[in-house]
Amino acid sequence: FILRDRHRRAAIAKCSLSSPPTTQKAKMPTKSKAAKKKTVKFYVDCWQPVEDSVLDVATFEKFLRDTIKVDNKAGNLGDKVVLSTEKTKVVVQATDGVIAKRYLKYLTKKYLKKQQLRDYLHVVATAKNTYEMRYFSINSEGDDEA
Repeated sequence: FILRDRHRRAAIAKCSLSSPPTTQKAKMPTKSKAAKKKTVKFYVDCWQPVEDSVLDVATFEKFLRDTIKVDNKAGNLGDKVVLSTEKTKVVVQATDGVIAKRYLKYLTKKYLKKQQLRDYLHVVATAKNTYEMRYFSINSEGDDEA
């Protein structure tokens, strides 16, 4: 009698640990991996510094092309990342989430530091997929008191 209880407890424990019975509907196969590729576009708008001829969009694009890392290799863009310019904007197209928007901001700030413009310009998010370079606003009103 005692042995039967032990065997029952062991059988119950095995059943609770194992997967539930397969009475569920079979899942349909998912789409191929080629169809799952998602393309994301990020924009860096440089209209203010370009208008004042402080910054050149072509050199900024070249900097991004040389420094963006894909698979831990700088300049290894391949088919995963496409860079282009539209007047005063740099457009970065990335597939499969290779580049984060935050990484693009980091590289933009790095470029500004290299060009010694970091003291005058900052990078601001204006939309979900857009950054813009703006001048710092300095308010010097009412500083003189008698």
